[in-house]
Amino acid sequence: MTDTTRREFLSSTAGALVAAAGLPAIRPQHHWRGHALDAHDVVVRGGRLLDPAQGIDAVRDIGITRGRVTDIAEQLSIDDVSHVVDARGKLVTPGMIDVHTHVYPGVPTLGIDPDLVGIARGVTTVVDAGSAGAVSFPGFRDYVARPARTRVYGLVNMSRTGMTAPNELALLDYVDVDAVVRTIEESPEVAVGIKVRMLSGIEDRADIEVMRRTREAADRAGVPVTVHIGGQSSPLPRILEFLRPGDVITHAFRRTGSILDDGGRVYPEVREAIENGVWLDIGHGRGNLDFDVAERILDQGVRPQLISSDVHDGNVTGPVFDLPTNVSKFMALGMSLEECVAACTDTAAKVFAYGAELGTLRPGAAADVSVFEVVEGDYTFVDATGNTRPGSRRLVPYVTLRDGLPYGVARG
Repeated sequence: MTDTTRREFLSSTAGALVAAAGLPAIRPQHHWRGHALDAHDVVVRGGRLLDPAQGIDAVRDIGITRGRVTDIAEQLSIDDVSHVVDARGKLVTPGMIDVHTHVYPGVPTLGIDPDLVGIARGVTTVVDAGSAGAVSFPGFRDYVARPARTRVYGLVNMSRTGMTAPNELALLDYVDVDAVVRTIEESPEVAVGIKVRMLSGIEDRADIEVMRRTREAADRAGVPVTVHIGGQSSPLPRILEFLRPGDVITHAFRRTGSILDDGGRVYPEVREAIENGVWLDIGHGRGNLDFDVAERILDQGVRPQLISSDVHDGNVTGPVFDLPTNVSKFMALGMSLEECVAACTDTAAKVFAYGAELGTLRPGAAADVSVFEVVEGDYTFVDATGNTRPGSRRLVPYVTLRDGLPYGVARG
């Protein structure tokens, strides 16, 4: 299948899923002069630029040359510009980053095409959260990450098998430190961290041994750990002892096994971990966001630093849909637009070593740009447990560019 044919297929599939979910349609990519797009001379014109990394929240033009940001100004000349994105009345952010997805189609049962939930939905970078283990990571690297229009990275699962079984940690023999380290060393441009899932049913209740091996692998490879909480047999504070600054706690706002103790208070050890530089992530997924739990945590002054979707084939038509919908949900819960954008751009860019300057539109950075309509209305948002909350705004993808190239336009 050619790149153009594949892109058309993904666009039509994305449209079908969006229609099935009752979401606003993705706008066509337009406002382009000429025929062939070389990405050497682009201006994103007149949008509200919200770039937390630079402290910018103002109407600005963005100039792009050869795939990089070259200018930000109140007004740039468009007289000799080859391609103009008319973003007037729209929200412009650095390309959004989703640090928790499952985008290895055909291997884990729930894998989905990264372009369907990435660049087609306003997200320029996705991180697959442990779909592949040492055995299957080369396939993920070569056949998913490299050909995708979206920037795709992966966390190596602590189990050699990856997520090809209901519980990949059911046999400790699969938790192979050497194999994980070797995989990361062989794919440094794609493998940016380690994923470990604390699931019920770990052999001999050996969650502490799994965490010990995870810590060893991360230290040897020099990468952060993302730990999926919720099914550990040991108390959560014991699991947290293995985390270091730069590691990630995901699924923090789930109904059972969250960061709340039996009295409904945020564990002091969680607060301490955050203060010491551990990131707190949402990871909505099919069963990992409960609005009631989220409100209790937010009311105690604890904010998620990362908003991620945990999107896969089992939740892309609801309740997750995509990352912009998750941002909209947290705005409905009381977080500001500025907080939410930072959680998907500036902060998300600090978690992993991507090999490119992402999460900002600072001159010299990669020209990854997300343009959204902020649509006012009466919305009902649904969490992973069936709870609902009203909202008055949602982000709708309008135009998305990676390295100055818009989704839906073939490379020149």
